[in-house]
Amino acid sequence: MSLLDRFRLDDKVAIVTGASSGLGVAFAEGLAECGADVVVCARRAERLEQTRERVEGLGRRCLAVPADVTSPEDCTRVVEQAMESFGHVDVLVNNAGLGTAVPATRETPEEFRRVIDINLNGSYWMAQACGRVMQPGSSIVNIGSVLGSTTAGLPQAAYSASKAAIIGLTRDLAQQWTGRKQIRVNALAPGFFPSEMTDQYPDGYLDAMMIRVPAGRGGDPAELTAALLFLASDASSYVTGVTLPVDGGMLTT
Repeated sequence: MSLLDRFRLDDKVAIVTGASSGLGVAFAEGLAECGADVVVCARRAERLEQTRERVEGLGRRCLAVPADVTSPEDCTRVVEQAMESFGHVDVLVNNAGLGTAVPATRETPEEFRRVIDINLNGSYWMAQACGRVMQPGSSIVNIGSVLGSTTAGLPQAAYSASKAAIIGLTRDLAQQWTGRKQIRVNALAPGFFPSEMTDQYPDGYLDAMMIRVPAGRGGDPAELTAALLFLASDASSYVTGVTLPVDGGMLTT
């Protein structure tokens, strides 16, 4: 296998959660560009169909499965439909997530639990369902955040807690599955990338935060997708249990 071939995903099948918008769409398209067939899932069925059309426009097969990752039954159903359609699952991208910015003294139990349920529990249920069917050489990539390791001036206790937990989840699943199943488990920790969550930030917030980013700018989705493709492919065959910051240097400040 040549060095460039290690980045190819030909004949692989990838599942991307939260694939109805933003980074999830970019991830699905990037995986398809590298040769993978893609299963996309999210709660918004109409927007999910738009992602499916975009992937198929790149010449790859795509299955759209409306699902809520907070439901273990839904997660199992996504994997079952992937297996029925394609016969195998080689890559999981745990991208579904919810961000909030609620002061800790005012955040309700329901608000806090909802973030944990989607960001952490949903990642676990999807990993669990995929781990039962994945073959040696498969890869799971959890989407964390730099806010799992630092703060950024907004009251985001639930979100930060969920993303810190993703680091621990990634490390533990890698320890359990890399040796026994030969399934690698890694995470990405994005800094500031355009998404539905960043669209809700207060005016001027992102500009003010750039003083903490040595690169001096927010990230382009293609830059994060490139890091994802590294972790999803054989290019990272000796990498497991790590959380890779893609943050323009934010965690160095």
